[in-house]
Amino acid sequence: MAGRAAGRVAVAASVAAVVALGTTACGGSDSTSKLDSWAKSVCGGIATPIKTVADAKADTGRIVQGESPTDLQKRLADDMGQLATGNQQIAQAVQAAGAPATNGGSQTQADAVSELNQAAGGYTKVQQTVKALPVNDQARFAAGLRGVSDQIGQLSTQSSAALQTLQTGDLGAALNRQPGCAAPSGSPTDGGSGTSAASPDASGSASSSAPTSSASASASGTAKGSAKPSGTSSAKASASASS
Repeated sequence: MAGRAAGRVAVAASVAAVVALGTTACGGSDSTSKLDSWAKSVCGGIATPIKTVADAKADTGRIVQGESPTDLQKRLADDMGQLATGNQQIAQAVQAAGAPATNGGSQTQADAVSELNQAAGGYTKVQQTVKALPVNDQARFAAGLRGVSDQIGQLSTQSSAALQTLQTGDLGAALNRQPGCAAPSGSPTDGGSGTSAASPDASGSASSSAPTSSASASASGTAKGSAKPSGTSSAKASASASS
């Protein structure tokens, strides 16, 4: 009798273990499903602003032969406006997706949104600075452009770092499973092949250090008394710490 009772207890324990295992497996699957749903929402909302930011950042590094200070000023001001709008839209997409279903997900989301909005505000201020540069004073214009180039680099780092926390661990894996966020193979992106495209700098046009842009290149030219860009650029591409 004692043997039978012990047998029944063993069977019951085995059944309980199987049920527990099944519950754990289902829970893991549900967690993955929730993360994938979150990542899909994020990636669907940032594809367009990511491109906007990438194109604008690439344009700041473009050298236009014979471009006048007035035309350069307008072009860079437009670029800063696009960078501000793009970072703001990326922040809105991350906010709209809700907090990811992970430990500290709400804080991670809040931090990313805050940093992206700060970067957007920074680009708006740089835009105002560019618009105020004295195009008729070549020395001051050149000095102003050099300062702008430094600020662009700092803001680029900030926007990249803002999304970096979303690109690690389970969150990063979920983002990389989405076509809109997976880093393109062979892309000369900041952060190399391990960086998700869910970053304002993922197109490879941004630099996390101060970039040598058309602003600094033109500054070199104007400092020598010429209104034309120097025609040379040594754009830097360094890993990001985002759009």
